[in-house]
Amino acid sequence: MLSAFARAFQTPDLRKKLLFTLGIMVLFRLGAHVPIPGVNFVAVNQCLKDTSSNSLFGLVNLFSGNALLQLTIFALGIMPYITASIILQLLTVVIPRLEALKKEGQAGTAKITQYTRYLTIALAVLQGTGIVATASSGALFSGCSVAGDVVPDTGVFRVATMVITMTAGTTVIMWLGELITDRGIGNGMSILIFTSIAAGFPGSMWAIKQSGTIGGGWVEFFSVIAIGIVVVCLVIFVEQAQRRIPVQYAKRMIGRRAFGGTSTYIPLKVNQAGVIPVIFASSLLYIPALLVQLTNSDSGWASWIQKNFVKGDHPVYMATYFVLIVFFAFFYVAISFNPEEVADNMKKYGGFIPGIRAGRPTAEYLNYVLTRITWPGSLYLGLIALIPMIALVAFNANQNFPFGGTSVLIVVGVGLETVKQIESQLQQRNYEGFLR
Repeated sequence: MLSAFARAFQTPDLRKKLLFTLGIMVLFRLGAHVPIPGVNFVAVNQCLKDTSSNSLFGLVNLFSGNALLQLTIFALGIMPYITASIILQLLTVVIPRLEALKKEGQAGTAKITQYTRYLTIALAVLQGTGIVATASSGALFSGCSVAGDVVPDTGVFRVATMVITMTAGTTVIMWLGELITDRGIGNGMSILIFTSIAAGFPGSMWAIKQSGTIGGGWVEFFSVIAIGIVVVCLVIFVEQAQRRIPVQYAKRMIGRRAFGGTSTYIPLKVNQAGVIPVIFASSLLYIPALLVQLTNSDSGWASWIQKNFVKGDHPVYMATYFVLIVFFAFFYVAISFNPEEVADNMKKYGGFIPGIRAGRPTAEYLNYVLTRITWPGSLYLGLIALIPMIALVAFNANQNFPFGGTSVLIVVGVGLETVKQIESQLQQRNYEGFLR
């Protein structure tokens, strides 16, 4: 990986793309430290010191690079865009118009991207309104003595200004991501998510060192680094693992020319669902605690939720989280990969799996293989997602433990994809062809 970056910096056009991408990443991090108007920044800093973690908004805070709890212009981060993308991907399965657009190629994809932008702005307005309302009521920093002073002016004009500023911040983030995609290296949105998560690694590591008790905290510090190396190696191994289904295309004579007769394969990844099941499960588990916080109920069900579903180190929470991840892994794979559609396309172009008849038997075989490899993939996702919760007990770490859950999956996944793109562009530039 380091050699690929070194060779890329030696190539003038790739060096410009890398420097442009790094510049956008720096600009993105600067925006994550500019507070929105109408916020008492002194009270925010005091509450951040008093409350070490906020599990209710942990996922959004993770994707915003800790900008949410600081109430900056980039407080919402890339989360509205991720939510909009997931919603449109799910709607593509049930709405025929979106499914037809998806099949139209580049023109249809551009139209779906435009719909995603509109939905992102709408979700940013809703989420920004919710965050401002939560901060105004003092619920954003539960347990802080000055939580009610975070937003001193709760007038309509002031609240509207704060919501518009946060929505504009999300729109700017979308624009920055598209700039990276067009003029930089890699997928822009993925790079910005990578930047947000990686920015929290040093602070999380230093917090583990300060809270440690053995050898001044250095034993815990280096133990977490060793665990991180093992986890990253495991994630790379599983993310690269795939089952290759061989496909043979029969020869066809069109006029005097023969077409086809080639061999290829269908790559079915062990972790076909990616990080989506973890995001789904985390979001769903926030709903009970959010209901309790909004209703301020003291009944029996509210007390049971406060006891079992607020802290991530509770066994009931961990077991429910694990089961939901496994369920959503199968659910997302089922809606994102259609064996019948793949089998029909293969049959249309004269392709077949050796030993399997074309048509329905091919679809059943693909479904059988996909189900078999999704089991280890879903269990792997569940175990990786539980690492921060185990660390909460073992190292007294916060919910944003650097080497586990969504953080390590996204960082490793984006890193691998970016390195592949750099190597691909280097290979294209170094290819001399048959003639010199």
